[in-house]
Amino acid sequence: MKQYKIGYTQGVYDMFHIGHLNLINHAKEYCDYLIVGVNADALVETYKHKTPVISERERQLIVANLKAVDQCVIAHTLDKVAAWKELRFDAVFIGDDWKGNPRWEQTKIDLAAYGVDVVFLPHTEGVSSTMLRPENEHRVKE
Repeated sequence: MKQYKIGYTQGVYDMFHIGHLNLINHAKEYCDYLIVGVNADALVETYKHKTPVISERERQLIVANLKAVDQCVIAHTLDKVAAWKELRFDAVFIGDDWKGNPRWEQTKIDLAAYGVDVVFLPHTEGVSSTMLRPENEHRVKE
Protein backbone atom coordinates (compact mmCIF):
# COMPACT_ATOMS: atom_id res chain seq x y z
CA MET A 1 0.00 0.00 0.00
CA LYS A 2 1.45 3.33 -1.09
CA GLN A 3 1.80 5.91 1.66
CA TYR A 4 1.16 9.62 1.15
CA LYS A 5 2.17 12.60 3.24
CA ILE A 6 -1.09 14.54 2.80
CA GLY A 7 -4.39 13.01 1.73
CA TYR A 8 -7.74 14.58 0.91
CA THR A 9 -11.29 13.36 0.73
CA GLN A 10 -14.47 15.32 0.30
CA GLY A 11 -18.16 14.72 0.73
CA VAL A 12 -21.43 16.00 2.05
CA TYR A 13 -21.33 13.86 5.23
CA ASP A 14 -24.99 14.60 5.87
CA MET A 15 -26.51 12.38 8.54
CA PHE A 16 -23.10 10.89 9.29
CA HIS A 17 -23.14 7.09 8.99
CA ILE A 18 -20.84 4.05 9.02
CA GLY A 19 -20.03 4.40 5.32
CA HIS A 20 -18.63 7.88 5.96
CA LEU A 21 -16.62 6.62 8.92
CA ASN A 22 -15.25 3.66 6.94
CA LEU A 23 -14.10 5.87 4.06
CA ILE A 24 -12.40 8.43 6.32
CA ASN A 25 -10.70 5.79 8.48
CA HIS A 26 -9.52 3.88 5.42
CA ALA A 27 -8.18 7.07 3.81
CA LYS A 28 -6.19 7.82 6.96
CA GLU A 29 -4.46 4.43 6.64
CA TYR A 30 -2.86 5.76 3.43
CA CYS A 31 -1.57 9.11 4.67
CA ASP A 32 0.20 10.86 7.52
CA TYR A 33 -2.12 13.87 7.46
CA LEU A 34 -5.74 13.71 6.32
CA ILE A 35 -7.73 16.75 5.22
CA VAL A 36 -11.48 16.28 4.83
CA GLY A 37 -13.60 18.69 2.83
CA VAL A 38 -17.22 19.04 3.90
CA ASN A 39 -19.33 20.30 1.00
CA ALA A 40 -20.92 23.67 1.68
CA ASP A 41 -24.71 23.79 1.82
CA ALA A 42 -24.85 26.03 -1.28
CA LEU A 43 -22.60 23.62 -3.20
CA VAL A 44 -24.81 20.64 -2.33
CA GLU A 45 -27.88 22.54 -3.45
CA THR A 46 -26.29 23.28 -6.85
CA TYR A 47 -25.49 19.68 -7.78
CA LYS A 48 -27.84 17.54 -5.68
CA HIS A 49 -30.75 19.98 -5.76
CA LYS A 50 -31.52 19.39 -2.11
CA THR A 51 -30.63 21.03 1.16
CA PRO A 52 -28.59 18.97 3.63
CA VAL A 53 -30.46 17.93 6.76
CA ILE A 54 -27.48 18.91 8.94
CA SER A 55 -25.94 22.38 8.42
CA GLU A 56 -22.44 22.71 6.95
CA ARG A 57 -20.99 24.04 10.22
CA GLU A 58 -22.43 21.16 12.24
CA ARG A 59 -21.24 18.64 9.64
CA GLN A 60 -17.79 20.22 9.77
CA LEU A 61 -17.74 20.01 13.57
CA ILE A 62 -18.76 16.33 13.51
CA VAL A 63 -16.11 15.39 10.93
CA ALA A 64 -13.39 17.52 12.55
CA ASN A 65 -13.81 15.58 15.77
CA LEU A 66 -13.04 12.20 14.25
CA LYS A 67 -9.74 10.72 15.37
CA ALA A 68 -8.61 10.09 11.77
CA VAL A 69 -9.16 13.70 10.65
CA ASP A 70 -6.25 16.12 10.96
CA GLN A 71 -7.94 19.09 9.29
CA CYS A 72 -11.51 19.74 8.18
CA VAL A 73 -12.48 22.47 5.72
CA ILE A 74 -15.70 23.66 4.13
CA ALA A 75 -15.49 22.87 0.39
CA HIS A 76 -17.05 25.33 -2.02
CA THR A 77 -16.21 23.47 -5.24
CA LEU A 78 -16.19 19.93 -6.61
CA ASP A 79 -13.09 20.82 -8.68
CA LYS A 80 -10.25 18.82 -7.14
CA VAL A 81 -7.56 20.81 -8.99
CA ALA A 82 -8.89 23.98 -7.34
CA ALA A 83 -8.87 22.15 -3.99
CA TRP A 84 -5.29 20.99 -4.61
CA LYS A 85 -4.14 24.54 -5.40
CA GLU A 86 -5.38 25.57 -1.95
CA LEU A 87 -4.50 22.49 0.13
CA ARG A 88 -1.55 20.80 -1.70
CA PHE A 89 -2.40 17.14 -1.00
CA ASP A 90 -0.64 14.13 -2.55
CA ALA A 91 -3.70 11.94 -3.01
CA VAL A 92 -7.49 12.16 -3.20
CA PHE A 93 -9.54 9.33 -1.74
CA ILE A 94 -12.96 8.41 -3.10
CA GLY A 95 -15.27 5.40 -2.84
CA ASP A 96 -14.78 2.76 -5.52
CA ASP A 97 -18.44 3.12 -6.50
CA TRP A 98 -17.17 6.15 -8.51
CA LYS A 99 -14.55 4.11 -10.40
CA GLY A 100 -15.14 4.42 -14.13
CA ASN A 101 -17.31 7.53 -13.71
CA PRO A 102 -16.36 10.02 -16.48
CA ARG A 103 -15.95 12.91 -14.03
CA TRP A 104 -13.56 10.90 -11.87
CA GLU A 105 -11.64 9.53 -14.85
CA GLN A 106 -11.08 13.16 -15.94
CA THR A 107 -10.13 14.11 -12.38
CA LYS A 108 -7.45 11.39 -12.43
CA ILE A 109 -5.99 12.89 -15.62
CA ASP A 110 -6.21 16.47 -14.32
CA LEU A 111 -4.57 15.69 -10.97
CA ALA A 112 -1.84 13.52 -12.53
CA ALA A 113 -0.43 16.72 -14.05
CA TYR A 114 0.30 17.84 -10.47
CA GLY A 115 1.64 14.48 -9.31
CA VAL A 116 -1.53 13.74 -7.32
CA ASP A 117 -3.02 10.24 -7.23
CA VAL A 118 -6.71 9.36 -7.11
CA VAL A 119 -7.17 6.35 -4.82
CA PHE A 120 -10.43 4.41 -4.94
CA LEU A 121 -11.35 2.88 -1.58
CA PRO A 122 -13.95 0.20 -0.85
CA HIS A 123 -17.49 1.56 -0.73
CA THR A 124 -19.68 0.44 2.19
CA GLU A 125 -22.67 -1.28 0.59
CA GLY A 126 -26.23 -0.78 1.76
CA VAL A 127 -25.95 2.63 3.40
CA SER A 128 -26.25 6.22 2.19
CA SER A 129 -27.52 9.53 3.51
CA THR A 130 -30.11 9.55 0.73
CA MET A 131 -31.56 6.32 2.12
CA LEU A 132 -31.61 7.85 5.61
CA ARG A 133 -33.52 10.99 4.59
CA PRO A 134 -37.01 11.09 6.14
CA GLU A 135 -38.80 11.38 2.78
CA ASN A 136 -37.39 8.08 1.52
CA GLU A 137 -39.20 4.82 2.16
CA HIS A 138 -36.06 2.71 1.90
CA ARG A 139 -34.13 2.34 5.11
CA VAL A 140 -30.67 1.03 5.84
CA LYS A 141 -30.55 -2.64 6.74
CA GLU A 142 -28.78 -3.40 9.99
